[in-house]
Amino acid sequence: MRKGFLFFCCVLLFIPSLLFGARIKDMAYVYGVRPNQLVGYGLVVGLNGTGDRITNTLFMGQSLANMLEKMGIKIDPRQNKVQNVAAVLVTADLPPFARRGSRIDVTVSSIGDAKSLGGGTLVMTPLRGADGEVYAIAQGPLIVGGYLAQGAAAAVTKNHPTVARIPNGAMVERELAHPFGRSETFIITLKSPDFTNAKKIVDAVNNIFEDVAEAKDGGTISVRIPDAFRANPVKFLSIVENLEINPDTYAKIVVDEKTGTIVIGENVRISTVAISHGNISIVVKETPEVSQPMPFGRGETAIVPRTEAKVEEERGHFFVLKGGVTIKELVDALNALGVSTRDVIVILEAMKAAGALHAEIEVL
Repeated sequence: MRKGFLFFCCVLLFIPSLLFGARIKDMAYVYGVRPNQLVGYGLVVGLNGTGDRITNTLFMGQSLANMLEKMGIKIDPRQNKVQNVAAVLVTADLPPFARRGSRIDVTVSSIGDAKSLGGGTLVMTPLRGADGEVYAIAQGPLIVGGYLAQGAAAAVTKNHPTVARIPNGAMVERELAHPFGRSETFIITLKSPDFTNAKKIVDAVNNIFEDVAEAKDGGTISVRIPDAFRANPVKFLSIVENLEINPDTYAKIVVDEKTGTIVIGENVRISTVAISHGNISIVVKETPEVSQPMPFGRGETAIVPRTEAKVEEERGHFFVLKGGVTIKELVDALNALGVSTRDVIVILEAMKAAGALHAEIEVL
């Protein structure tokens, strides 16, 4: 059982490049062609008594009063006792090339003490970009992937009822200017800069279109649009981003000690090393006893501590790994020691400290 669990936790981070390739569009993106984040502050109405409490969320009462005042109704925010309104932050991503009138999804998150947003409706909320300009307007009924059922003495909650989504809940009002198609060249930016992968992308593009790609550094590639595609750069870019290469990867081991998960990359290599593993188990048991005086005798009742300590140490076993072993041989060796996943993390860190593990260890 332990062996199978260890195999499950030691997942290959990278599939062997001899079997599968990766598209350029999955490894890089065209410079400037990216989404932009939008955010806005708004109110959700129509809640069934699960909204913000005015006594704790004063800004919600002020926001409601301001909204009603724009509609010709003036109220005192301090006298507002409603519980079916919640103050929320609305976030969205404005995709590249989004046109005026197109719709995007939004996420609505409570920022007060509302218990649930289920059944609510978002009132018209402007969404602004980093420059402060309004790029979209959000409004509509919320979809909550959970619920809250409560009574006087108990409550049942499923998932997270204070965060909701509105599919196609925002309409784009302002377009982003983009220079795509106006220049004879465009820039490909690698998501994970690497000189080897940059060279492979350049070679893949130049094998199809002669001398149009040039690597500026490990993360930037300049591509010139051929004369035959000047009138249709989209077609040219579609061909380029669907080219496949066999990406090179770093030798890396990622460990998450909180969950006991280990992810080992394909290129991890080990020099000759001997490993010994032996657990020490320490058990401390407290059994307090009560000392009671004899009847009609002098003295007081007291608690006398009683401690039992037991130490057990397993016999250590050495296992020799020869230099240049593969991932499978590494996992087999760790399984042969019969260690748990958390012990594997300690062994890997010790091998790294000894200089026998040729990989980067990243702890989450």
